[in-house]
Amino acid sequence: MERWTTRPCKEKVGFCYSSPSVWVAYSCGHLQGVSKRCKEKWFRHNCWKQCKVYYSSKMTLADSEVEAIPFNFVFPSRLNGFESEGAYSVMIAASELERKTGKKVIRLEIGQPSEPTPKHIVEAACKSLQAGETGYTLPLGLRALREEIARHVTETRGVAVLPEEVVVGPGAKPGLFFTALSILHPGEEVIYPDPGFPTYKAMAIIAEAKPVPVPMRADGKSFDMQALEKAVSSKTKMLILNSPNNPTGGVMPTEDILHIAKLAKQHNFYVIADEIYSRLVYSDEKPPSIFSLPGMKERTILIDGFSKAYSMTGFRLGWAIMPELLTKKMEPLLVHAVGCTPPFVQAAGLAALRGSQDSVQEMAKEYEKRRDLVVKELNSIPGVWCPVPEGAFYAFPDVSSFGMTSKQIANILLEKGMVAVLPGTDFGANGEGRIRISYVAPMDMLKEGLKRIRETLATLSTMNNNGIA
Repeated sequence: MERWTTRPCKEKVGFCYSSPSVWVAYSCGHLQGVSKRCKEKWFRHNCWKQCKVYYSSKMTLADSEVEAIPFNFVFPSRLNGFESEGAYSVMIAASELERKTGKKVIRLEIGQPSEPTPKHIVEAACKSLQAGETGYTLPLGLRALREEIARHVTETRGVAVLPEEVVVGPGAKPGLFFTALSILHPGEEVIYPDPGFPTYKAMAIIAEAKPVPVPMRADGKSFDMQALEKAVSSKTKMLILNSPNNPTGGVMPTEDILHIAKLAKQHNFYVIADEIYSRLVYSDEKPPSIFSLPGMKERTILIDGFSKAYSMTGFRLGWAIMPELLTKKMEPLLVHAVGCTPPFVQAAGLAALRGSQDSVQEMAKEYEKRRDLVVKELNSIPGVWCPVPEGAFYAFPDVSSFGMTSKQIANILLEKGMVAVLPGTDFGANGEGRIRISYVAPMDMLKEGLKRIRETLATLSTMNNNGIA
């Protein structure tokens, strides 16, 4: 068998997904050390389009050897439509732009709190490391942490929770993914918000279920309830409720939560309540958790974690509350996928819950000030409309008046304005015409970012008014 390597290439030209994995989609992947005739034959029979880079590149011998995957390799169908999060792609693009230009990009694309992790939490992790707590732990989490989470949920949601109903994982995403794998059968349907967190669609795909996106209201607070009614069917097995919502920052009204609970009972489906932003609600009156409603605990999986409320994104620590029978199915999934969550990370989580909550309240007040600034400034830009988010730390303004796609607007803001935001379509088709702005950056950085957005969009407005674009 011939052996070859791929040579890195800057130009983005794609190959069909059924080609060998050495030709990754969106990269050139032309071979080195293989005859031109052999390559041309491969291109004709295995590609949907020829490699532009190959025909303009000088052939060289491979410096190292990698065994090729057989030509008949095809990715499994369960990966169809399975994509990464757009936030990471924009983060990489912004970093590359900074490297190339030597200029600073204002980073408003990702939900990374600018405040440091509270000191007592960091100290708890360090103390655990210094005490030698670096070995394996129980797959479902340390008993002490599960007890503390159970106490916290009982207190904050008003429903008694046992430690045996708590699953601890490296981040909140295992709670989402492994719950889907534990509950869903192939072909069953998962209803989720569109626009919504990209993992919702991904977890349904991996579980070989059918993703059913339901549009949100224009203000981003809730589902379009008429559309939701139509989406529910005999195949509906799971509905995902995210409030406060990412990317809209909307908080679902109590009447809609009650209606979803009624639908869940009528049609016998589970609800995943993703409440990772539950500590960041800016109104005095907070709607109840669907987990707290009568008859909903047994059919609700509550997802939460430490990343947002305690600025612990890099710690990767989350938790889920579910019926004890389901936790027993989650355990082997955790064992085979991640093994366990590091003990020193769990020690930090214990300190977060047991320690002072002043930092959480102070952070929420600061985010509210930043939100007010962002919404005011965005709504003063001609052609932009931004509803007031009631929670989380995202604004989701409408920029459709500029006559471009969300991705085009986001690209222009990055490349010409040097400010990174996310296109609304990174969160689903119904995000078209919107961009997401994360307002966790310091106030001075937010002001500079908004200034750049204003100036860049003004050039688009002028171009459109002159009929140039």
